[in-house]
Amino acid sequence: MPLSRNPPLHDTLGPASPYGLCGTDSWAPQLLRRVRHRFFIKFAAISAFNWIFFLAYFHLLRHPAGPVTEMPLTALDDWIPFSPAALAAYVSLWVYTGVPAGLMTSLRQLIIYGLWIGLMCGAGLALFYVFPTAVPAPDLPVDVAQHPGFALLQGVDSAGNAFPSLHVATALFSAFWIERILGHLGTPAWLRALNWLWLCLIVYSTLAIKQHVVLDVLAGMALAALFAWPSMRWFMHTAPRDVQPTR
Repeated sequence: MPLSRNPPLHDTLGPASPYGLCGTDSWAPQLLRRVRHRFFIKFAAISAFNWIFFLAYFHLLRHPAGPVTEMPLTALDDWIPFSPAALAAYVSLWVYTGVPAGLMTSLRQLIIYGLWIGLMCGAGLALFYVFPTAVPAPDLPVDVAQHPGFALLQGVDSAGNAFPSLHVATALFSAFWIERILGHLGTPAWLRALNWLWLCLIVYSTLAIKQHVVLDVLAGMALAALFAWPSMRWFMHTAPRDVQPTR
């Protein structure tokens, strides 16, 4: 029988696990195969998820259900200076949050992951509805108009829907899942450290460009932890027997 030029992903990756089928070769080819596997399907699914989320997010942002509460500042908010350079890290979230879904190896995994992060985002949107909040107008030392990126950001994402920070929540949720997948694949420590460094830059950026205050960030972290841990536990317990990790 002639060999197929493009064998199915499960034929090339060896022993299975709930996070996809892991091969005996090095981590780099495994990561590449995961990214390439059904790339356009995953790209379309991620795009559709973001589109639906932002429809709800901007509706609540522009039509709050009640009076908007201004979030209080802390000493740490006053200590962290405004940094225009942090905008790059801030907008990188929309790449970062696509990484876990992009590394999934089956439609089932993609759907399960999407349901869990969707539940978390839904909880955040529900809090925005019952408790509309906004960040106090910052006294910036520079003219924001000189930075086109900020003008665009303020036109799209004003400083409302502040508590909890879904920017931080989705970043931390993604970080937990990326760490789990990278750990399963046996990637080097520097790559896993890079994951956490990217997360820290995103979290810092929300404070450095004054889109959020410290209390928003802490609430976003709590929301992420509330959903990330059970999502991975549930994923392990509901994985079919033929995709349980080998001992």
